[in-house]
Amino acid sequence: MRIIVDAFGGDHAPLEVLKGCALAKEEYGVEITLCGDEEKIRACAKDNGIALDGMDILHAPAVIPVEADPTTLLKEYADSSMAMGMKALKNGEGDAFVSAGSTGALVVGASLIVKRLKGVRRVGLATVIPNANKFYLLMDAGANAECRPEMLAQFGVMGSVYMERLKGVKNPRVGLINIGTEETKGLELQLESYKLLQKAPVNFIGNVEARGLALGECDVAVCDGFVGNVALKLTEGLAKYFSNELKGMFMANLKTKIAALLMKDKIAAFKKSMDYKEHGGAPLLGASLPVIKAHGSSDAKAFKNAIRQAKEYVDNKVIEEMQNALHELKTETKEAE
Repeated sequence: MRIIVDAFGGDHAPLEVLKGCALAKEEYGVEITLCGDEEKIRACAKDNGIALDGMDILHAPAVIPVEADPTTLLKEYADSSMAMGMKALKNGEGDAFVSAGSTGALVVGASLIVKRLKGVRRVGLATVIPNANKFYLLMDAGANAECRPEMLAQFGVMGSVYMERLKGVKNPRVGLINIGTEETKGLELQLESYKLLQKAPVNFIGNVEARGLALGECDVAVCDGFVGNVALKLTEGLAKYFSNELKGMFMANLKTKIAALLMKDKIAAFKKSMDYKEHGGAPLLGASLPVIKAHGSSDAKAFKNAIRQAKEYVDNKVIEEMQNALHELKTETKEAE
């Protein structure tokens, strides 16, 4: 299996990308194609003692800035590491693509270069978030600020397949994020999405309030990208706040430091469960081939796990299962009309 990696995507590229790729190659046995400026890649590897043995390099002289208009990926930045990497994926030169670059540009590339699965209206950013039931999948987490009901129904179907095939969750509970649990709550988007999700081939449990996400009330949380991104950023902020507060409490005096020492294993386990690096990245569900968005601040560990995630995505035939489930959604929706 070959994974194509954007060597210049992310805050710490290319060093952390190269370190992560070296770890992944050794641990998972995957073949890797590094996409980016070849001279800079080789210089960085040499300066930091990173062996590039067995890794191919696809030369791409440019990098698309995070602040650039995402649509410029197709023209002004067609020779960027992200654009050329996705073109290579589309042309069959690899099995999956991983990048920590601009989310907007990656969405554009996944939609217009890699292309969408048949019938899919929009690709969605699917993020795994810790909760009381271990974790849940939030989709869409920010790729589409505005959505139509049929898009949310597809998000529910694709998210359900992902959680079952890749995360081992049996018959995932799919919930629609809303301001109340009653069927009559919400705006037109939520009201119409509710009706479609009832007909969808998923375990739809109805509306879920935001507090229910953290309490483990669903395995897949469906919403538009605006709501999803607000939920994601709020969760990240609260996690950081609680982490800082707990650290302050445990370091307050000798007694609390002793208590922290006694709870060392529990604290370490909790910290690991909250660490985004463990999951590696967020897949763009709906793309016709595996595209993984790694966190912009990813280090070597996060990149290694993003590559592991890409490998598992291919191994578990997630794309094929999603296409089958989407076909079933289309069939059931037509029959119900």
